[in-house]
Amino acid sequence: MRLFNDFSLSALVAGFVTVLVGFTSSAVIVFQAAQALHATPTQTASWMWALGLAMGLTCIGLSLRYRVPVVTAWSTPGAALLVTSVAGVSMPEAIGAFIVSGALILLMGLTGWFERAMQRIPMGLASAMLAGVLLRFGFGAFTALQSQWLLALSMIMVYLLLRRWQPRYAIVGVLLVGVLLAAIQGQLHLGGISFALAQPEWTSPEFSWQSLASVALPLFLVTMASQNVPGVTVLHANGYNPPISPIISWTGLTTIVLAPFGAFAINLAAITAAICMGKDAHEEANKRYVASVCAGLMYLLVGIFGATVAALFAAFPKELVMVVAGLALLNIIGNGLALAVRDEQHREAAIITFVVTASGLTLFGIGAAFWGLIAGGIATLVLKK
Repeated sequence: MRLFNDFSLSALVAGFVTVLVGFTSSAVIVFQAAQALHATPTQTASWMWALGLAMGLTCIGLSLRYRVPVVTAWSTPGAALLVTSVAGVSMPEAIGAFIVSGALILLMGLTGWFERAMQRIPMGLASAMLAGVLLRFGFGAFTALQSQWLLALSMIMVYLLLRRWQPRYAIVGVLLVGVLLAAIQGQLHLGGISFALAQPEWTSPEFSWQSLASVALPLFLVTMASQNVPGVTVLHANGYNPPISPIISWTGLTTIVLAPFGAFAINLAAITAAICMGKDAHEEANKRYVASVCAGLMYLLVGIFGATVAALFAAFPKELVMVVAGLALLNIIGNGLALAVRDEQHREAAIITFVVTASGLTLFGIGAAFWGLIAGGIATLVLKK
């Protein structure tokens, strides 16, 4: 079977780092969103089960279907939106809003409207946006020196040495050394880990104009603009061009099916996806899909052992996660910047895109990646000769 022939340790580690970074960076926001809807502990566990199952199945299925590293994720901006916009909305009404949002995403995929819009974005702008999105993670690898200088410096030195002698296993070595040092220094907090299976809990949806206006439509817009746009951009910037419309359709359909259990929005990943698309995942680009398959398998474990996995990831020092993520993304940032400035015709617009995206600007609940593309697009139109 081709999957087993293409398997590598570096792909497995890339998949693990993808899930580690994705979970530790935003899981708390998902828990806050559930709490904002007054979810019971069993309902919160059901949310993690549904989200893990949705991400796992879509990562594995779409990556194997197109032999491309397709990484999906929950909508972090969508979860943040829920924290602030569900006042007066009941859990059943929120579930109904999740279904409507998923249906709108499915419609965008089936009609091909979203894919046609993405094809109009110049590669220079797309690459600049990617570099801007990932820049703060690159910073994180070195700002960790301020609080954990020995741990961070050791991991950085191991990275440089392995990049010189065994580049394929650089991130593997960094992760192992980081975990070992954290254990020696007593920074791995494994005492709170206990094995427990998550139980799915069905919530029958209800529909109201209030929930549609305050939850469904904003959730759809934020997910498309802040997640799917950069998600497609990451694929294109790394040389992958799978059919986007079917992928978007499957994320929408998966959201609809699992929304009653708490899957509020599934979309293409951007930051974590880049980890599976670099040379650290595999030297050969056509074998990097294995990394996203591995990520999908780990997301399934997140869903099945929701509380256990949450405690496991929480056991890692935040500085360890920052360094691993930053170093894993260094080459992707460099490639993005190189592509951004290569085309002289779009260079200035690309730099504007990069700066706006890296600024972290958020307007109307929509993140900097979207506004970076808007700013770059306007600059392109104004500066075009």
